[in-house]
Amino acid sequence: MNEPLQKLLDAAKKVPQTQKDIELQRRSFAYGNTHFENSMITREMVDRIADEMAAKDKDD
Repeated sequence: MNEPLQKLLDAAKKVPQTQKDIELQRRSFAYGNTHFENSMITREMVDRIADEMAAKDKDD
């Protein structure tokens, strides 16, 4: 790996992720994996279901 790329990777490792960042990454991962298997899955569907699950968790 070249030095400039290694420096960027090292710097990125030090950037803290917020809970919002983590949730956005989780939803993106879920969309990517489900859409790959079923092209009818949309980001909006993933967001709606994730929101419903979060609301249900708050109720429990």
